[in-house]
Amino acid sequence: MTSVDIKNHLNKKQLSAALVLALFAGNATAVTVEEKIELLQQEIESLKDQVQSAKPNNSATGITGLADRTTIGGYGELNYNSFSGGATAKDKIDAKRFVLFFGHKFNDMVSLKSELELEHAIASSGDKGEIELEQMYLDFHFTDKINSKVGLFLIPSGFLNETHEPPTFFGVERNQVETRIIPSTWREAGVALYGEVLPALKYQVGVTTGFSAKKFDDPLFGIKSAHQEGQLAEAEDLSLHAALNYTGINGLLVGGSVFTGDTGQSEPGIGNARLTLWDVHTRYQTGNWDLRALYARGHLNNAAEINDVTARTDAPSAFYGWFAEAAYHAWKSGEMDFAPFIRYEKYDSQASLPFNSVRVDSSKNKVWTVGANFWATPQVLLKADYQVYDEKDEDRGDKRFNLGMGYMF
Repeated sequence: MTSVDIKNHLNKKQLSAALVLALFAGNATAVTVEEKIELLQQEIESLKDQVQSAKPNNSATGITGLADRTTIGGYGELNYNSFSGGATAKDKIDAKRFVLFFGHKFNDMVSLKSELELEHAIASSGDKGEIELEQMYLDFHFTDKINSKVGLFLIPSGFLNETHEPPTFFGVERNQVETRIIPSTWREAGVALYGEVLPALKYQVGVTTGFSAKKFDDPLFGIKSAHQEGQLAEAEDLSLHAALNYTGINGLLVGGSVFTGDTGQSEPGIGNARLTLWDVHTRYQTGNWDLRALYARGHLNNAAEINDVTARTDAPSAFYGWFAEAAYHAWKSGEMDFAPFIRYEKYDSQASLPFNSVRVDSSKNKVWTVGANFWATPQVLLKADYQVYDEKDEDRGDKRFNLGMGYMF
């Protein structure tokens, strides 16, 4: 059917519809307005079907092929935090994250993976929100044993850094150790090799950008503030990382990682300022139980020189943290799942200080968290927990009640 034929056909159908409506309009006692609208809707749907059948096949234009090779996903979370015990503590509700994932498979070997994130609902010069590129890399699949990624990607450290969608972890907020000791969300630009070197033994090794010591300005979060995030990242000094994870025993995961590199970035007076951060972690799932434990430790050389150059007095030489967590899936029905949990964690973001550093309040703490996750489906959940901190923070107190919702797709 040509475009002229389509147009003539549509005109005829439209005329028919008009005649039908005119006929019924003259007999208002017999046909209601709703019936007239229904007749018109039927005619419109008929027109749509005719136009659709006259269109060229989408596969011939490549549109269908594009859809088959492209993946869209994402996750998000909104949390309520009620603080008590602090002089200036105020309750808050925060749309913490809205993330969109976009992936595209160019062929059987090469694909693109990316994530764009909006934090705290609004991003502008006067707001705390941010729009950030969390990942953007090309993935090259060679074999199950050897693959490569090139671009901006997440460092494989701990549990959460690579897998941090709300339905994948217990508690409303991410645990403190994988926030203050292992930066979250930690990404670097570079190249890495990864794969399954032996059955159930997965690895990743790579060369990436690292931290910039002169940007350090928040001792409460370890070295996180010196993270460059791929934003005009100084690359005078690069870093190395490696990770191993073994899952050969049913229900058991055992793994570890190490990241090391100079952070001086040729800044006069700082020196190499090598940072080394490592972790070991394990997870065991048996029956209804889900058990996790993690230990992480970092060491920063030249902390005294960093203090001198940045005019600070709180750069740490070492920092560490660990946690143990137990959850029990107490009730399941179809896709629904209810699991209470308990977690204990201890961290010190200034575990060792040079002679010219001073400890900051709340840089070390012990935290008890008890709560529950309720999954309406595996991708959608509601959370609640109660936390008690050993050291008080005046802005957040020492006791917190949290509620949250999250999803991923």
